[in-house]
Amino acid sequence: MKAHTNVSRKQEALSERRLLEALATLRTPEEIRGFLRDLCTPAELQAMADRWAAVEHLRRGLPYREIHRITGVSVTTIGRVARYLAAGNGGYSLAAERLQDR
Repeated sequence: MKAHTNVSRKQEALSERRLLEALATLRTPEEIRGFLRDLCTPAELQAMADRWAAVEHLRRGLPYREIHRITGVSVTTIGRVARYLAAGNGGYSLAAERLQDR
């Protein structure tokens, strides 16, 4: 997270919490799309979509270079996603498992 020199960590945590609460109010993919398109630049949104595409292929056990060939996502980004998938906060796995259970 970008550090703001005149904002306390407590305020940053509160701002993050409010963002998460706003996301939790959204009920459909269309609502989330509208929110994210307002919140993010097209490049930021594409970066998130690229990371998510890598998650799906990594969970299937595909090699990094094959994922790159299929998605166009850089091998560096795929490696970063793989690290978080293996030892992050569990968010990627939780969302992927919930989608799989549908």
